Amino acid sequence: MRIHLETKLCQQFNIRYPLFLAGMAGGPSTAELTAAVSNAGGLGTLGAAYMEPKAIREAIRRIRQLTDNPFAVNLFSIKMVDDDTRIAEVQCELDRFRDSLEISHAGERVVTSANYFEEQFAVLVEEKVPVISTAFGVLPERCMRQAKSIGLQVITMVTTVHEAVQAEQAGCDAIVVQGTEAGGHRGTFDISTQPLGSNIGTLALVPQVVDRVRIPVIAAGGIMDGRGLVAALALGAQGVQMGTRFLTAIEAGTHAAYKRALLQSTEESTVITKAFSGRPARGISNLFIKKWDASGMEPLPFPTQNNATRDIRNAAAAQNNAEYMSLWAGQGTRMLTSEQDAQTIVTETIQQALSLLT
Repeated sequence: MRIHLETKLCQQFNIRYPLFLAGMAGGPSTAELTAAVSNAGGLGTLGAAYMEPKAIREAIRRIRQLTDNPFAVNLFSIKMVDDDTRIAEVQCELDRFRDSLEISHAGERVVTSANYFEEQFAVLVEEKVPVISTAFGVLPERCMRQAKSIGLQVITMVTTVHEAVQAEQAGCDAIVVQGTEAGGHRGTFDISTQPLGSNIGTLALVPQVVDRVRIPVIAAGGIMDGRGLVAALALGAQGVQMGTRFLTAIEAGTHAAYKRALLQSTEESTVITKAFSGRPARGISNLFIKKWDASGMEPLPFPTQNNATRDIRNAAAAQNNAEYMSLWAGQGTRMLTSEQDAQTIVTETIQQALSLLT
């Protein structure tokens, strides 16, 4: 019966099961979680977008100590250019949040976002990671050529048919098709025309993309178990990518207060917000989001807003206060479980899918 789950995707990426771990940057992603998913037969992914190049190299080498199987590393394919035009008024509003946490004001302090992409990409090439995945756009043409020249595979997150076609034409080996149900920052290429990102449901989007590209499609967004995997295969996808499902895994670096919020949430708990980062992301609604929305203040663009709120999020984490943390999550949180390791999550997902196919 296993043959039903051995799609072409498995052969292409040399994995046992058509299940990818999402690259969840900013804390939950760890070398241990990445390796555990790969060891379980899926493709683990390290969310490295915010990591310094040296830390990425160390994490890659740690992953290789823990697994001999393929894995991916995810980066943001976007220029991290700051826009401080409205920094004074935004910092003034954020100082109200700092008061709630009893931390120092920022005043008119400007922020500087690290632009590590070139160095990050160089590490991936030097370490010859099996798979490079990108969010917010495809790899620049010269980077794509370089990756392909040494045999690396490239995947990109997309949220529309148009983006999927662009990714295929750019040379991607596969695409992750993200429905609006997905947690965190989805991969919409251009938010200037779609301020809250493209919000097409997974069920509607996947078959439309499958009909228009020739490369493998990996479905993402609200997929939490074997039922979601079987549904994705029925829609024409060759596999799934799961992120939220692994946030409560033992190996995940998810903060304890964040995990508690996840386990207490429901399908009605999440909203799409730009309050934390300046780019639309789905997360559990909390006081920070509600107060920001009530202020009527427009956030700074990404990545400036993300850096401007960093001290608030860090202080909230230190105080175990989930009300001021970014609690990224998809819409399937009722299906989360506590104290399971990644191996068990993968195994249960595959076993449930197989039972549905018999």
